[in-house]
Amino acid sequence: MALIGHMGAMIDQKGALVLFSGGQDSTVCLAWALERYGRVETVGFDYGQRHAIEMEARTRVRRCLAERFADWDLRLGQDHVLDMRGFGAVAESALTDDRAIEMTAKGLPSTFVPGRNLAFFVYAAALADRRGLRALIGGMCETDFSGYPDCRRDTLEAMQQALNLGMAQDFVIETPLMHMTKAETWALAKTLGGETLVEVIVEHSHTCYLGVRDVQHPWGYGCGTCPACELRVRGWEGWVQQDRRSLSL
Repeated sequence: MALIGHMGAMIDQKGALVLFSGGQDSTVCLAWALERYGRVETVGFDYGQRHAIEMEARTRVRRCLAERFADWDLRLGQDHVLDMRGFGAVAESALTDDRAIEMTAKGLPSTFVPGRNLAFFVYAAALADRRGLRALIGGMCETDFSGYPDCRRDTLEAMQQALNLGMAQDFVIETPLMHMTKAETWALAKTLGGETLVEVIVEHSHTCYLGVRDVQHPWGYGCGTCPACELRVRGWEGWVQQDRRSLSL
């Protein structure tokens, strides 16, 4: 069994549900889904994250995509926000508590929320079941994952099988960014929506673990030093160099 993560031009009239945080990766995944599905809904999760900025970014990005891409506006359906604060209180981490961002004794970063993506998919699948949506789309990436075992392809393949067995469904978990670097993710954004989508990501998406929105860089807002910002910076710089080379050829 393989997770689907390919490019295609055909519009699938079956609906899709995008796990949408308002960050760079989930924004690219939302654009990817809007190019492929006739109806696309989004779901966000309030798990007690320290910074409300993440939830605010979701609204801004959705609004901008609807305003700037007429075809996508026609396909963009309802947004859902699910309350998972109970889970966040149990699976405490540097994303939910005032703790230092560092490596733990297990060799995992303190930003790792144990089982977060697994819990997200259980909630998303329950919602998709009731909404008549088959595809569950997430921005997990094995290439750049920050030590998070629930971003791995094997983990999500097992999750897909468990959801289908446990819910008598035929869900497909799609992870279009699974084997992409952050530079390739920026390139995909430009392929999907041109400079307009790149501008939306830079101006309105949020990735920074520290919730910084008062400092703007060429790649967007953030502290520039947390692990999430470092990945975004390296990806931006790598993509800019590649993009300039391709334009000069």
